[in-house]
Amino acid sequence: QFEVSGQGATMPEQKVTYEDLTKHKTKDDCWMAIHGKVYDVTKFLAEHPGGEEVMLETAGMDASDAFEDIGHSNGARDMLAKYLIGPLDGAPPQKEKKASSSSGGAAGGGGIAKVLVPVFVMAVIAFLVQKFM
Repeated sequence: QFEVSGQGATMPEQKVTYEDLTKHKTKDDCWMAIHGKVYDVTKFLAEHPGGEEVMLETAGMDASDAFEDIGHSNGARDMLAKYLIGPLDGAPPQKEKKASSSSGGAAGGGGIAKVLVPVFVMAVIAFLVQKFM
């Protein structure tokens, strides 16, 4: 539907629906949303220092978390401007977002358990050593 091909910096911005974004997820047609803006990064895939495979994992969807998890430099952030298509119109389906945040909460609980279990085991060992030695 859109024929922008990474020239968003020189063309007027176009709103992109999440449905349209999901149609662009191949090596030859790769769009992603980062912080509410959609970018056509097809021409950048071969240049990406982390490899094109990393980018293709988040092609056609909101890549904000993946982008931030890597800790991109200011130069990388500035580079986005030349691939801008326009703002993402609407948000990704809430189901996906809730599922990832609730599993993130479970992972946080697992982190606490990883600390508490060894502390508890050490307390039991200390008690047994004191009682039987």
